[in-house]
Amino acid sequence: MTDRAQLKHARRWVIKIGSALLTRDGAGLDLPVIQGWVDQIAVLLDQGMEVVLVSSGAVAEGMCRLGWKRRPHALHELQAAAAVGQMGLVQTWESCFSRHARQTAQILLTHDDLSSRERYLNARSTIRSLLALGVVPVVNENDTVVIEEIRFGDNDTLAARVANLVEADNLVILTDQNGLFDRDPRQHPEARLIREALVSDPSLEIMAEGGAGSLGRGGMITKIRAARLAARSGASTLIASGREPRVLEALRQGDDMGTLLKAADAPITARKQWLAGHLKTCGRLVLDPGAIRVLRESGRSLLAVGVTAVEGDFARGDMVICIDSQEREVARGLVNYPAVDVRKMMGQASGKIETLLGYVDEAELIHRDNLVLVG
Repeated sequence: MTDRAQLKHARRWVIKIGSALLTRDGAGLDLPVIQGWVDQIAVLLDQGMEVVLVSSGAVAEGMCRLGWKRRPHALHELQAAAAVGQMGLVQTWESCFSRHARQTAQILLTHDDLSSRERYLNARSTIRSLLALGVVPVVNENDTVVIEEIRFGDNDTLAARVANLVEADNLVILTDQNGLFDRDPRQHPEARLIREALVSDPSLEIMAEGGAGSLGRGGMITKIRAARLAARSGASTLIASGREPRVLEALRQGDDMGTLLKAADAPITARKQWLAGHLKTCGRLVLDPGAIRVLRESGRSLLAVGVTAVEGDFARGDMVICIDSQEREVARGLVNYPAVDVRKMMGQASGKIETLLGYVDEAELIHRDNLVLVG
């Protein structure tokens, strides 16, 4: 569990900066403010830290360049705005960091990139190589090509997934609010700032009422959910106002500003982070109570004998969800056999697989290294 005193010893941060901060609520990229953040990040880098920057602002900058006053709803218009705005956004970060003789690298990701095991590992290796070289990766969603069904939904979620990807010590979300309040401070002047809390506290979502502004797609609720996602890899999350002077340096020193959402649980392996965050599933397996008990209490692999029903048409290596008889998700993992064969072997002992199928790939239906419990 992280406390503020330990922030001085953090080695790797993922820092996400929202659109309203970068564009001064839509009035174009705020170059002096961006340079100020870069100056602070340069101090962190000089202290031996590694920083991955998740930058919003491409759509907002594109809207400004195109003269649009309202965020469009049509996907092709959003993609056009992102394509235009990304040019200015990346150029701005590069020019600001160049004043500190620091190189930057653009990383554009889609959900598919982190759902495909091979592409996930490639992205992880690339970013970690850049960090080892002292380069600052500037990450954004690839809005120009992504479709609604596979988008992250907001850059808070993207930042959390990147924190998982690079095994960051902390996720820092800079916003136009001072942190998480016990109620919406825009409607309740007496609202109290939550200084620290466990990210697992169920009351956090109740506190995070209210929506996003006209430029962004997030809101405080997305930051809570992002913090919980980041906690899967042991990263605690800091939510603070990007308008505070020297905010990054102050957070680094453990100053009592913003909200610290602490990850209480030990990190899970990088492979199981990917499994837990994998949204693109291809089928479902219904498990009997005995199989569920073995998975939860013994941490063993899933065998065909524990499966009572098969749903979907998946292939070997696809992600499937494991549910109980009440359709509650128990686990998810990469299956070793296609659906057509699982239907033949379900409910049967592993020793009968060759007789049933005429071949044997694995004794396990889902190996424990490829399976993660949910809930």
